[in-house]
Amino acid sequence: MRELTLVAPGKLEWRDVAPPRLESATDAIVRPIVATTCDLDAPMIRGAVPYPLPIALGHEFVAEVVEVGGEVRSIEAGCRVIVPFQIACAGCRRCRAGLTASCESVPRLSMYGFGAAGRNCGGALSDLVRVPFADGMLVPAPKEVALEALASASDNLPDAFRTVGPPLRENPGANVLVVGGIGSIPLYAAGMAHALGAGRVDYLDTDPGRLRIAEALGAHAIEGPPPKRAGAYAITVDDSKDPAGLACALRSLEPNGVCTSLGIYFAETPLPLLDMYTRGVRFFTGRVNARAEIPHVLELVASGRFHPELVNSEVVPWHEAAEALARPTLKPVFVRAG
Repeated sequence: MRELTLVAPGKLEWRDVAPPRLESATDAIVRPIVATTCDLDAPMIRGAVPYPLPIALGHEFVAEVVEVGGEVRSIEAGCRVIVPFQIACAGCRRCRAGLTASCESVPRLSMYGFGAAGRNCGGALSDLVRVPFADGMLVPAPKEVALEALASASDNLPDAFRTVGPPLRENPGANVLVVGGIGSIPLYAAGMAHALGAGRVDYLDTDPGRLRIAEALGAHAIEGPPPKRAGAYAITVDDSKDPAGLACALRSLEPNGVCTSLGIYFAETPLPLLDMYTRGVRFFTGRVNARAEIPHVLELVASGRFHPELVNSEVVPWHEAAEALARPTLKPVFVRAG
């Protein structure tokens, strides 16, 4: 079979590799049919993140089940499913608590699309992928929703949901600030906040294209770099990947407000701890528990209140994925024919 592989910074090639096989009675083999890029893929392809090569690319995908092991009960061949990007068993203590990013049954950081850094689990831009713990991992795709709208349900959509969904359940109608940057996740967060009934959703960014998408998703767009403080909000989201943006999101909290940072900061990053301390705020950072959040995402999309497809930048035939990734756009969606 073929898989799209990052072999050097900026160099992608389709490689012929042995197809995966069932290794356990709880496994499934799936055929990716729709995939998209994570916000981390473009810098990874440029060589801007410290992951060893080669990397079988892709970890956001909808797939068709090809084969299941003898103990798999919840799905069968022909089902179309969302595949979480992190490997999780669903049965260990952490998975039962919703901490599916930290499953105790697999090596730490086991995930698709990150090569050795993800324990060499394979990539979504492949002809076939093995899914362990299939009953716990795989989530049926809603039949009433176009698959292109679900392309990012493996990772970026649940990553966005966890920033606004739980805080808005706790504080309905709260005002939300999203400090955006390069990528789709802050746009998803802004659109979800609006769909979930936030009082006001402000989206701060410097890019006119992303600001237009934020407005289409129901947010109030504010153009410009992050100020020291943007106002007072019960909920803020940082995905600026910029210390100034992170500080703005933290300083813009009301007392007891909650900020979730989605940015991955590879260098030591200062925090405005005195501002945080004197007002009393809550700050969350860390990897999303994708499998735990996917059902909430699918419910929101299926309701028709939130349209993630508005973020999609282009639809690309599967075999043209390498060329498309060499000229990255915000959110290309790769679709396999047939």
